[in-house]
Amino acid sequence: MTDWTAGYVADIGYTYGYYGELNPLRVKLAFLNAGLVCPEFGTACELGFGQGLSTNIHAAATLTQWSGTDFNPAQAAFAQELAGIVGNEARLFDQAFDEFAGRADLPDFDYIGLHGIWSWISDANRAVIVDFVRRKLKVGGVLYISYNTQPGWAAMVPMRDLLAEHAGVMGSSGQGILSRIDDALVFAEKLLASNPNYAKANPQIIERIKKIKEQDRNYVAHEYINGYWVPMSFTSMSKWLAPAKLDFACSANYLDLVDVVNLTAEQQVLLNEIPDPMFRQTVRDFMVNQQFRKDYWVKGARRLSAVESVELLRTQKVMLTADRAGIELKVTGSLQATLSGAIYDPILDILADHKPKTLAQLEQALLGKNISFEQLTQAAMILIGAGHLCAVQDDGLITKARKRTDRLNAYLALKARSSGDITFLASPVTGGGIAVARCQQLFLLAIAQGKKQPRDWPQAVWQLLEAQGQKIVKEGHTLETAEENLAEITAQAETFSLKQLPIMKALQIA
Repeated sequence: MTDWTAGYVADIGYTYGYYGELNPLRVKLAFLNAGLVCPEFGTACELGFGQGLSTNIHAAATLTQWSGTDFNPAQAAFAQELAGIVGNEARLFDQAFDEFAGRADLPDFDYIGLHGIWSWISDANRAVIVDFVRRKLKVGGVLYISYNTQPGWAAMVPMRDLLAEHAGVMGSSGQGILSRIDDALVFAEKLLASNPNYAKANPQIIERIKKIKEQDRNYVAHEYINGYWVPMSFTSMSKWLAPAKLDFACSANYLDLVDVVNLTAEQQVLLNEIPDPMFRQTVRDFMVNQQFRKDYWVKGARRLSAVESVELLRTQKVMLTADRAGIELKVTGSLQATLSGAIYDPILDILADHKPKTLAQLEQALLGKNISFEQLTQAAMILIGAGHLCAVQDDGLITKARKRTDRLNAYLALKARSSGDITFLASPVTGGGIAVARCQQLFLLAIAQGKKQPRDWPQAVWQLLEAQGQKIVKEGHTLETAEENLAEITAQAETFSLKQLPIMKALQIA
């Protein structure tokens, strides 16, 4: 019998993650910041979409027509279910990459994305993907790709191989993969406790195993126990993508685009002495000990003039998606940096009403504050990278997407009654997903059911949880009594009403 999994973990589903780097609107601002022409995204494709949450959120919240595949039929079935409920016309399949790539009914794409796929598949599948991108990505189109990279993962390679081998050889298939993972981690700790020379040479591995033990086991299975696990250097990636005629555009991680939060002054000087932009990326990965790259590539990079770049940046809308009072003027890239209050406080104060504003409007409002447009742009990139700010779509697109996002969010809120697996909802304003915890989704559900006052929400939420034998976990501890649970839900409801609900309304989620 043919093994359709091709070495990939398929007996348990992947997590219900959302990956904002796949959002076409996020591509636009990154390209403008890099001084590059960005295409309009009419068609897009996600390869290996997992549970399909990102694809369906982006198909609902934008006017982009999405296609995609994931070889796991259970995951593809859930993704198709979401698409059908929303009516977003996404074309989602359960085909392997080679089968999907051979379809004759696929359009050419402005955008192709794959998140968390490249490092976990065979060279044969990588070749299929590169050929698919070569044939199906339009001239001027964008590829988003993420992958484990060196040098950050170099020391972990032999330990990962050990975990995978233990799970495959020492464990019984009847145990189930999650139990085999637990056994493999216990064995790894025993090995490290024996003080092998490997641990002496790589002392950070002990802490990494501790962190893996704390992670969701479904994630661990897909991350570490697959038949393939290949951290790849940036240079190797560029060679792989060369046949598809792709140029490196920029990182999809906005904080990576700002040197001052990642590199020391000495490191910046050294990088600036390197004339070759590709080798510069390789050296930079050593400086920050890069573990995971998220990159945009383009088929035919075209540069904007300085005038064009600034003009287009000034038209970009942004809005604050976090509580102004809760934002600390600190950010962590590879370094921890303190942000200048003289620059960031005025910007955040103007955005505190959670209304979309163009960078030109912010520039005008900041006159007299001694803040240049370059500083404003960098601040926007850092605040987006830190999760406090989002780019905003045009009003016409928001209006057209709202009905679809309402349908998707209503369905996801209903799912939250029984599970906390999905912690994102779709915003037509940002064209993407917004993190919304389970209790917050249940508060929104209570509001939709006519319970407008915050005092009415806790009892409705607790009734749902109690009927299923579920309880609130606070700071790692389960609250045992009904009184404790109601008190915690009440506190969360009050905070949500005062701080998060206005933001949800501004995002047109509530």
